[in-house]
Amino acid sequence: MKKAILVLVLLSAIAAYFIFDLGQFLSLENFKASQADIVAAKDANPILYITGFFILYVAVTGLSIPGAAIMSLVAGALFGVVVGTIIVSFASTIGATLAFLSARFVLRDWVQGKFGTRLRVIDDGLQKDGAFYVFTLRLIPVFPFFVINLLMGLTRIKTPTFFWVSQLGMLPATIVFVNAGTQISRIESPAGLLSPALIASFVALAFFPWAAKGIVALLKRGRA
Repeated sequence: MKKAILVLVLLSAIAAYFIFDLGQFLSLENFKASQADIVAAKDANPILYITGFFILYVAVTGLSIPGAAIMSLVAGALFGVVVGTIIVSFASTIGATLAFLSARFVLRDWVQGKFGTRLRVIDDGLQKDGAFYVFTLRLIPVFPFFVINLLMGLTRIKTPTFFWVSQLGMLPATIVFVNAGTQISRIESPAGLLSPALIASFVALAFFPWAAKGIVALLKRGRA
């Protein structure tokens, strides 16, 4: 019954998003057209806008609906790099964890029954290098974050590990998007932010924890 209620709530929220075309309110064009009025209202009630923006961001990422990239840009335009990064970092991680837990609570048993052997292989790999594995996926922005949230929920990775690794791993991309949002008038599409050079930098950064782990292992072996 609990699973049925959760599924109904999630499906209703996602259906409402598409039926009422709520995505139009999370578009870059819509924000830029009303930017002056929104900034003025935010300046008049900063705490209200920060709280509302935070809750909305958690909802968007928790439901795995489009709009997180645009909201990261908007955070930079409204709150600046420092405050915007703090808001997006925690809101995106909380939302990702909610999506992670939803997938685990609703789908885990079914997937375990159908693909138990294959899932066990992934679980074993995550048990061995879980934090490094998730950290790598988070650092490379070419992988949709909502896919990672749902897939990780089907594994045995611990929720606290998923939370802190996700927050650290998503932080570089968060800073890039929020900082770009401070120049939002020059941005026509979020896709324009991810140049080949920038993606290559993220890929190189993603391999750092694996290299660090190898160095630590060599040092331990040398001491032994």
